[in-house]
Amino acid sequence: MNGIMEISNLEKGLDSFHLGPINLTLEPGTITALVGNNGSGKSTILKLIMNLVKPDKGNIKVLNKFVHGPDEGWKTTVSYQPQPIIGWNAFSGRTLKKFIAPYYPNWDEHLFEEMVKRFDISLDKKFIHLSPGSQQKLCLALTLPKNTPLLLLDEPTTFMDIPAKQVFLDMIVAWMERGDRAIVMTSHQSSDIMKLADYLCVLKRGEWVGTYEKEALNNMFKRYWLSDTLPEERIPGELLRTNNQIISNNPDDTEAYFHNQHIKSSSQARLDLEEIITLLVE
Repeated sequence: MNGIMEISNLEKGLDSFHLGPINLTLEPGTITALVGNNGSGKSTILKLIMNLVKPDKGNIKVLNKFVHGPDEGWKTTVSYQPQPIIGWNAFSGRTLKKFIAPYYPNWDEHLFEEMVKRFDISLDKKFIHLSPGSQQKLCLALTLPKNTPLLLLDEPTTFMDIPAKQVFLDMIVAWMERGDRAIVMTSHQSSDIMKLADYLCVLKRGEWVGTYEKEALNNMFKRYWLSDTLPEERIPGELLRTNNQIISNNPDDTEAYFHNQHIKSSSQARLDLEEIITLLVE
């Protein structure tokens, strides 16, 4: 199977904001997280994929079909959970399911019922009367069972409590094991990203900083506490220094310099994912 989605030279301007250019290919079996500060363009990318926003340049293909053309048959191959949900307030979960399920030929009723049970969702309450966390649970229960090759999730766990987040993680892992499919998600929850994402796409005020394999990114940065006084000159790999600390984005070069200059570090540690993302988007 070829890439599930391909984004080529995509750009979009909104007032003074400019997004892109973006190039990204999603392979089957992968989960990609869009990360960046607020207003960096993460949700806009999902809207561009869904053809809810038109690009100024570039194109997007889902299963080799252009999404910005006249044929919208590709939409039955994509599941999208936006944030916030608009237009559902007057309807119960049961009614929403009756509206949504017929449009998706691979709708999985068993999965829907399982999610309703595990999330303890009330299907008879109108959407507006559900708590924000319960609204997100219902949205997921109406999204995953569409059973499409591509799943787009915009901040899917923002309002969930800890037990519900664990159910979400379990359901996503099980859903990915069902076949050739891919997920693109946005999240400010670093725990979601650490547990789920294979790749991180980093955005900085609309600029595409890069696409990183998560484990490689975790190994790219290191903090050193030095026993000796820091030299005035810049140390190879040095990204940031404070007092007797150095943060490096090239630990091999930094440690080689320490060795050659007989500089001792009293301690060293990898940065956590939140620190790394913060450094990339500042």
